[in-house]
Amino acid sequence: MRDYKLVVLGAGGVGKSCLTVQFVQGVYLDTYDPTIEDSYRKSMEIDNKIFDLEILDTAGVAQFTAMRELYIKSGLGFLLVYSVTDRQSLEELVELREQVLRIKDSDRVPMVLVGNKADLEEERVVSVEEGIEMSSKWGKVPFYETSALLRSNVEEVFVDVVRQIIRNELEAANANASASAGLGAGAGAGVARAEAPAGREKTAVSRDKAPVGGPKKPEPKRRKKSKKKNACVVL
Repeated sequence: MRDYKLVVLGAGGVGKSCLTVQFVQGVYLDTYDPTIEDSYRKSMEIDNKIFDLEILDTAGVAQFTAMRELYIKSGLGFLLVYSVTDRQSLEELVELREQVLRIKDSDRVPMVLVGNKADLEEERVVSVEEGIEMSSKWGKVPFYETSALLRSNVEEVFVDVVRQIIRNELEAANANASASAGLGAGAGAGVARAEAPAGREKTAVSRDKAPVGGPKKPEPKRRKKSKKKNACVVL
C-alpha cells in the first residue's frame, strides 16, 4: 500500500473543508468554521491498487501563511481551490501556484484546479471558460468544477491528483533505469578502450625482442691466400 500526502490550498471560505470532508466521510458541512489545519486519512482503490491518502486541509491564504510552506514541502499532490462565486479567490491561486512550483523546484508538480460551489449558479461570477483559460495558462493543468453539496466531481479531483503522482513516479523510475543502463554501457566501453593500448605495447616489445632470439646470419668465410713455390731449374 502506498502512502500519499495531498494538500488542499485556496483562499478562506471557498469550501476546502466541505470538499475534503465530503470526499473522506461522505458528509456535507453546512456551517462555516475557519480551518487552521485538519488532517484526514482515507484508503481507496485506484486502478486496481490500494492507496492510503493523507489529506491536509489548510487555512486560507491570508491566515497562517508561515505554515503553508511546511505543507507544500511535505505534499506530493495539490488541489488549488477557488469559489465560482468569488473572483478574487481565483486570482489568489496564481501566487499560490507559483509558491508551490518554487518550493518543489519543479514545473511538473501534480495538481488540479478546482472551481467549487458550482451549484450556486445564481451567485456565479467566474465562468467555466475563465477556469479553462487559467488551466491553459498553467500548462493545461486538469480543471474541474465541483459541488461539495451535490458531491459533483468530488472524488474525481482527488483521484486525478493521485494518478498524476503515480505517473511522475513511473517516469522518474524509467529515467533512472535508462541512466543506469547508459552508465553500465559506458563503463564497459571504457574498459575495452583501456585494454587496447596495452595490447599494442606488448606487440611493440615483441618486435623489439625478435632479433635477439632469431637466427644469426652466417659470417662470410675468409679466403686463404695460396703461397707460390719457386721453381728449381737444373742446368
